[in-house]
Formats: sequence, C-alpha cells, structure tokens
Amino acid sequence: MESNIILQLFGDNIWSYLIIVAIPLVFVIIYALVAILGELKVASWVQDRLGPMRTGWKGVIQPIAEVVKLLQKEDITPKNVNKPLFNTAPFVMFVGSFAAFAVIPFSSKFIPADLNVGLFYVFAVSSFAVIGILMGGWSSNNKYSMLGGIRSAAQMISYEIPMALSILAIAALSQSLNMNTIIELQNGGFWNWNIFGGSGPWYKLLFLPFTLILFLIYFIGSLAETNRTPFDIPEGESEIVAGYHTEYSGMKFAMFFFAEYANMFVVSALVTIMFFGGWQSPFGDFLNDPIMQIVWFLLKSMFFVFVQIWLRWTLPRVRVDQLMYITWKVMLPFAFIAFLGIATWAMLKP
Repeated sequence: MESNIILQLFGDNIWSYLIIVAIPLVFVIIYALVAILGELKVASWVQDRLGPMRTGWKGVIQPIAEVVKLLQKEDITPKNVNKPLFNTAPFVMFVGSFAAFAVIPFSSKFIPADLNVGLFYVFAVSSFAVIGILMGGWSSNNKYSMLGGIRSAAQMISYEIPMALSILAIAALSQSLNMNTIIELQNGGFWNWNIFGGSGPWYKLLFLPFTLILFLIYFIGSLAETNRTPFDIPEGESEIVAGYHTEYSGMKFAMFFFAEYANMFVVSALVTIMFFGGWQSPFGDFLNDPIMQIVWFLLKSMFFVFVQIWLRWTLPRVRVDQLMYITWKVMLPFAFIAFLGIATWAMLKP
C-alpha cells in the first residue's frame, strides 16, 4: 500500500483498484496517439519532408483522425480463416502488452502492482505477443501471414535469450527482481546508475564495460521483440505484403499497432529501470518529489521510444540469416560473458 498513492487516498476497495487499472489504460491510449504523431514527424524529418500538416496545427491531430478512420472502417473477416483464433489474436497481443504495465513503477508512490518478481512477470507476459502473432498468422489462411508468423516466432524467441541474460545480470547485481528496489539502489545521481557501473569508484571502472554491453544487448534485443526496424522481417512489406496482419482491417488491424506501441514503451521503461535509474533524478535528490519522479521516468522512457522511431527510418532491414547470426553468434556470447562478470562480482562483493 505504501507504494501506491491511490490506495492511500481512496482506501483498499474496488473503486481504488478500478482507478489503478484505468490510469495505465488511459496513459497507453494517449501515449499511442503521441507516438503515432512522433512516428509521422520523425519519418518526415529523416526524409526531409513536411509530413502531415493539414489536420490541426502542423498536423498535431492527425493521429486522432487516423483512429476515427479506423473506427469507421468495416470489420472484415475473410471467409476461410479460423474465425475464433483470427478474431482473438489482436486482443491477445494487446492484453499481453497492457498486462506489463501492471508492474511498471512510474514513481515511488505509484506502482500499480509492486510485485517482488516484477522483472520475471514482465518477461513472462511478453510471450503473449509471440502467441498473438502466431495466432494471427496461422489463422489467416494466407501464406504471407503464415510466413510472417513463423518469422516472428523464430525472431522473438531467439532474441529473448540474450535479453534474459541481461535481465538476470541486473537482478544478480541488485539481488532483487523487484523493479522499485532496482531503482532505489541507483539513487544519488546519474553516477550511481547501473549504466555507469553502480556505486563505488573502482567498481565503476571495472564493470563499466559489462554494464554497457548488457545495455546494448537489451536495447538491440528490444527492437527485435517489438518487430521494429532493422528487425521488422515479420511484416516485411517489400517481401510478404504485411506479414502476420495482412488479412486484418479496421480496429483489429489497429489493435496490433496499439500493442506494438505499448510494447515499445514497456521495453523503453525496462531500459530506464534497469540501467538509467528509473524515476530517479539525474541530479540526486534535487527535484525528486513524486510528480517530478513521473516526469523523469516519462522523459527517459520516451527518449528511448524516440530512438526506436529514429532507427526505423534510418537503418535498412536485415536478412533472416543476418538476424539469426546477430543473436546467436554475436549477442549471446557477449551477453554470457557480461552476465558471468556481473554475477561473479555479485557473489564475491562483501
């Protein structure tokens, strides 16, 4: 209860829990609209063009127009698909993405569910994305969709292994799977964040390469987990039309993209929590009240969302063989070495 200001204000009752559930849902909707606008504007900036300019001032309400358009589109279900799985797949994918928000600590005073195994929980529910994509691809009765689903399963399962080693290394370093505990151990300013090796001057110098490697591995893996360029081969517009969601239209099509944007924030939030101090201020306790904690957390997380969008319009798509080479022959060995280094320190430190 101490970690949730809603329960403190309104008491331990059903209305408090409904508010706690509603806040992340409202946030996801607003964030998705902002991220869509960011995608359009960053793409325009990279490609040296204006982008949407007519819908509202400088095109700022273009995402709302897109949502209204999708709401009005006919919900078409092809004739020969497996209808139960076809209609369920987008919601399975979105539920998995939204469920991860349950344990994200937006501040020390607002954590929807302060679980002792928060990192493990997020890693577990992220598997829903694979299930949803496979369901959508297989049930569509379309060879392009099926190929996109198979690609996604191979990609996401492969990249989860080095990402898991990164998460385990941070858990070993913090000796906790609780996200709030991991953040609190990084207090005192940016020089104590895990990306810089944590606290202690000699410790920073010795383990800075390991933490940098773990950060890069996790962030690169997160691009593959969210099917973002250069790892967007499950969609592969130039190869397989649109991959696993080729046969979808209307709001079911939109649900896949809501899930993708929600996943982008989740992985960015995890990077912020594990390596960049979470809701901690970079200036120590200065400007570190509950409101500013939320501001710091959102600023850090949205920065990594921006980087993901930026990379999409900068890098080319990798081939399937290159995709597997990167994870199995590059990321996994480096992740294993970094994990052993951090784990050894965690066992030997006083």
